Amino acid sequence: MSQEVLTVSPQTLQEMKKDYAAFLKPSTPPGGLFAAKKNTVNITAYLSGKVLFQGPTSQQEAAIWADKSQSIALNKKTKKEINTPLPKGFSQWSVIGSDEVGNGSYFGPLTVVAAYVDSSQFSLVKELGVRDSKEMKDPEIMVVAKDLIAFLPHSLLTVTPEKYNAIQPTMTQGKMKAVLHNQALGHLLTKIHPVVPDGILIDQFELPATYFKHIADQPNQIKESLYFQTKGESHHLAVAAASIIARYAFLTSLETMTKDAGMKIPSGASSQADLVAAKLLKRGGLPLLGKYAKLHFANTQKAQKIAGL
Repeated sequence: MSQEVLTVSPQTLQEMKKDYAAFLKPSTPPGGLFAAKKNTVNITAYLSGKVLFQGPTSQQEAAIWADKSQSIALNKKTKKEINTPLPKGFSQWSVIGSDEVGNGSYFGPLTVVAAYVDSSQFSLVKELGVRDSKEMKDPEIMVVAKDLIAFLPHSLLTVTPEKYNAIQPTMTQGKMKAVLHNQALGHLLTKIHPVVPDGILIDQFELPATYFKHIADQPNQIKESLYFQTKGESHHLAVAAASIIARYAFLTSLETMTKDAGMKIPSGASSQADLVAAKLLKRGGLPLLGKYAKLHFANTQKAQKIAGL
């Protein structure tokens, strides 16, 4: 029997119990919080945080909660284990930076950008307002990104919700992001050739060993002079620039989706997203919702309940 095991936080355990309320079994095993059966999948959650999924579609069901599981795994690692040491003076090197946006948002695409900032461009990039995108409001990001796109060598990859939903059942989001980063880096290295960057910095989202495992089946694996850092924007302007362009592409896609849907398509995965998703479900079911949303998120089940489906 196919099975998957995740480790989640106490908060997520309670969220799962609430989400599977309609599928709960009358009894739980020793040390268990709840047991449920949803369609062909048996879900058993333990007080330890372990959650066991068993059944033909266990992988798809577990994928709904996989992102939160990966966050727990990363939080258990120290920063030293997650990051790779940067050489002295790295912030002054000519570097390719890579970052992604949209992986935590129910609606909208997953966008990955690699951007090259030569050391001779530092003053100009700073003058344009490049800094940590988390400190910038969306209107400012839209303005700064347009300036960057006009002159900064970069590679942008966008995975629409429809494509994301087609890939996700057979590929975890972690692998998807790793493959996209690797492809974006390869495209940009080709674009700036014969220039060779002093280094490459990925805004860290998982352990380096896991990243390399994810890209092991890729024909062109970028590994030379590759570094990983959490909060990469604070370590080099190239990552900050990549993050801004990726956010711009994500926001632009949401604007297009809003016009297409005839209703505001929000960012994030809040209760507001559940309500919008419920409206789309009533209008056109999962096929329509899948044009705008990443269906493996728990928001889909919540929206189905709101819509009475």
